[in-house]
Amino acid sequence: MPGPGKRTGLLLASLAAWLLALAACDGALAASPARPNIVLLLADDWGFSDVGAFGSEIATPHLDELAHRGMRFSNFHVSASCSPTRAMLLTGVDNHLNGVGNMRETIPRAHAGRPGYLSVLNTRVVTVATLLRDSGYRTYAAGKWHVGKEPHNLPDQRGFERSLVQGDSGSDNWQSAKRYLDLNDRVDWFEDGKPAVMPADYYSSSFFIDKTIEYIGAGARQDKPFFAYVAFQANHIPLQAPRAFIDKYKGRYQAGWSALRQARRDKAIALGLIPPDTPMASMASTEAWTALSEADKAYQARRMEVYAAMADAMDDQVGRLVAHLKRIGEYENTVFVYLSDNGAEASDPYAMLAGRLWLDWQYSREFDRLGAKGAYTVIGPSWASAAVSPLSTYKFYLGEGGIRVPLIVAGVPGMPAGKIHHGFTHVNDVLPTLLELAGVPRPGTAYQGQRIEAPSGASLLAVLKGESSQVHPPQRPFGFELSGNQALFKGDLKLIRNIPPVGDGQWHLYDIRRDPGETHDLRLKLPEEFRAMQADYAEYARSHGVLPMPDGYDPVQQVLINSLVNVYVPRFGPAALALLAGLSALALLLYRRRRLRRR
Repeated sequence: MPGPGKRTGLLLASLAAWLLALAACDGALAASPARPNIVLLLADDWGFSDVGAFGSEIATPHLDELAHRGMRFSNFHVSASCSPTRAMLLTGVDNHLNGVGNMRETIPRAHAGRPGYLSVLNTRVVTVATLLRDSGYRTYAAGKWHVGKEPHNLPDQRGFERSLVQGDSGSDNWQSAKRYLDLNDRVDWFEDGKPAVMPADYYSSSFFIDKTIEYIGAGARQDKPFFAYVAFQANHIPLQAPRAFIDKYKGRYQAGWSALRQARRDKAIALGLIPPDTPMASMASTEAWTALSEADKAYQARRMEVYAAMADAMDDQVGRLVAHLKRIGEYENTVFVYLSDNGAEASDPYAMLAGRLWLDWQYSREFDRLGAKGAYTVIGPSWASAAVSPLSTYKFYLGEGGIRVPLIVAGVPGMPAGKIHHGFTHVNDVLPTLLELAGVPRPGTAYQGQRIEAPSGASLLAVLKGESSQVHPPQRPFGFELSGNQALFKGDLKLIRNIPPVGDGQWHLYDIRRDPGETHDLRLKLPEEFRAMQADYAEYARSHGVLPMPDGYDPVQQVLINSLVNVYVPRFGPAALALLAGLSALALLLYRRRRLRRR
């Protein structure tokens, strides 16, 4: 047995070795980069070319700075409607498998309650917020939720530690309790899973950033990275913006929508986002600007001025968040992801008798008030064709204008600046990207003992860092379906069938890399690919539980039916149903006659 002196020497040697190991460990930890903060910015109804860095004349300097600092994705796809996209963004799982095959307002009654058509997230998916929270992130949400208002579907049960969200498809941007259409009994707001106490007057974009900054500040002492999901209402109808922003665009749109569509197409080419010879089809729903009276031209131009102002005001709030992160020293360690939930909104509720009667009761359409509190406007299909330039169709349809939207990723360590990726990418790719950035394992078919649908996307990180030129193998098929509109992508080819009144109900085939405007149908030139991709779509529909649409389905009519069932019958009782149904049928007849006269 060693003596006391020897034992002391051994003890000191062991202690020294332990201290050296601890110092080495601390050094290794200090040398490894901290996990980044993540800010996920989701715009509502922004078209492909609505961001300056994607070809717009609208002032979006803060989004443009993120684009120049990071990477733009010119071939990025989402669903053609808001809640299906949001459901995929949060879960990385196809919307027919996560429960949101369609949104509540347009879902056929025959589909309601079926497994893929709950119109809310099912219990077989786990969100990116849950995965990040369980790995040590602070998680916050502010803005439009629209994936379920049941207690188990609110953000506090879906991984968000703090949240202030609107549960519905939209609302007034100046008055928190005011509905934008008569689709629900009220506007539901929730904070941390409970009914929220909202200010009566506010502006949505600034309020959502207020809450985001508040949550980030309140959790700062935890010394953990944060994930902030900011889901703006801009530019969902009604189009509203502060007057100072509207005045910036006075006279900007006097040349009309066709001139704007051409100008944006040309700028997108100059920016390198689309091929130099990209053709651009005319949409049947676009009116002739020259056929309008001078008064009509002025009114229509004002609508677009308000639309531009609303986007500008949202970008201004993005800048406020960026400035705050710089001020508190978190900007350099923050990854930003920006996208839109679908293409531009072309619907005009004033075209329907029922919509017009309700809106004229609730809102003003006076020229001088457009954009202000108590006023209501939309851009309609003609301006929407410019917002998605040079693409075809818009929100609710599966032409590129409905599902190809801007994606910007910035702040990833080691990524080159100012690059553009032209390969096909998908909204389901966002979740695996964020998990890889955060060093969080991607779940399979189970999580914490519960069976789940496995996320299906691929991480963008290798492309972001310049380590790979593609995200997906060229022969992997990607299916899409919404309200009977169908599409399948494989490499550069796209198979598509849109229902009337925008589509013709027939299958078409396009090369969307060379012809993003979908002007040259290749089904006769490539018959084998045409048949093979139809078989691929059939397999997608089978494996994902896509249901055929009921005979005679009409999306506009369905919104009226659902409004009757969900709002008017509970409010007035079954006796009122016959009268309201008759009025709705008359409104639909007038709408269809108006559409036929425009063809």
